[in-house]
Amino acid sequence: MQQFTVPQFIDVEDKIIGPITTRQFLIMLAGCMLVAILYKLLDFTAFLTFSVLIFAVFGSLAFFKINGMAMHFFILNFLETLRKAPKRVWDHTRKKEWGKEIEDDIKIEIKEIIPVKEFSGSRLGELSLIVDTRGMYRGEGREKVKELDL
Repeated sequence: MQQFTVPQFIDVEDKIIGPITTRQFLIMLAGCMLVAILYKLLDFTAFLTFSVLIFAVFGSLAFFKINGMAMHFFILNFLETLRKAPKRVWDHTRKKEWGKEIEDDIKIEIKEIIPVKEFSGSRLGELSLIVDTRGMYRGEGREKVKELDL
């Protein structure tokens, strides 16, 4: 029997430059590109102010982890949680009020009660045989239907 090696430590990211992973490198590269664009567009004091803020934000996105989760995943999960509806809790006092409103609004008229057909065991067996033969057997007293070649 052939043996295969099972990958170990699949949750560890690959390191490309020393202790820096690919994800961290790309985030810091995006921050540096934004700082370079600001260097061309702004005067020096505004450039320094914004570059410190940008490095702080992109550095925290690249290197900080909260509960073992990368910062950008944590922020995305936080925003998704804010977007969802709050937790729903059953309040039995409101249910009574709703029941009154619903009963007042909806009026159902029952015209006729349709009786439920009961199938005997013999008919159930016959139906089972029809299903098992994929319709070739049509039931007692009926002929077999020839299969059509399409």
